[in-house]
Amino acid sequence: MPPIAVEKSFCTTRQAATLLGVSVGTVQLWVESGLLQAWKTAGGHRRVLRDSVESLLHKKPVAPFGPPVVTVSGPRRLRVMVVEDDPSLLRLYEAQLARWPLPMELTLMDNAISALLHLGRGGPDLLIADLHMPEMDGFAMLRVLSQSPEMAQTKMVVVSGLDADEVSARGGVPQGVEVLAKPIPFTKLLSIAQGLTGPVQI
Repeated sequence: MPPIAVEKSFCTTRQAATLLGVSVGTVQLWVESGLLQAWKTAGGHRRVLRDSVESLLHKKPVAPFGPPVVTVSGPRRLRVMVVEDDPSLLRLYEAQLARWPLPMELTLMDNAISALLHLGRGGPDLLIADLHMPEMDGFAMLRVLSQSPEMAQTKMVVVSGLDADEVSARGGVPQGVEVLAKPIPFTKLLSIAQGLTGPVQI
């Protein structure tokens, strides 16, 4: 009989999904992307290392400035997430998007891993992401998200200081992801957001 400690060192994808609060499909994507460490049994079943699940759980704080910020109330709020590791730019996003004439729920994330944990529970209408971030960069995050069923209806936009050649040299971004250059083009972002909601009565 194997020691109990060995049994506790791994879990099934379903158990990992329950612990992380995401779908089994999302756990499988995270395994394939390397975000979670796992192996396959002789029967072809994935086993996920509990240490890697625990590591993700420790990075679970959702936003650097507290819970999601609802900027304007309304019957149908546009759900917007910004993923940017620079605190000053996150505060700039928060201040500028609060002025948009849209009913909106804004979530701010300062790293890709926390963003993936949050997005595994359902995608926003609009995701705005940087590419150059520590631990997991925006390139890797977008590759994972582009395969996720939860993100099928999400408009993904990159705002980066990298030029087109640098983006291409690092493998590019998934098809359908729009790339905009820094400084942050708030007017263009507002136009994209309005295109997701239709005409807004002010």
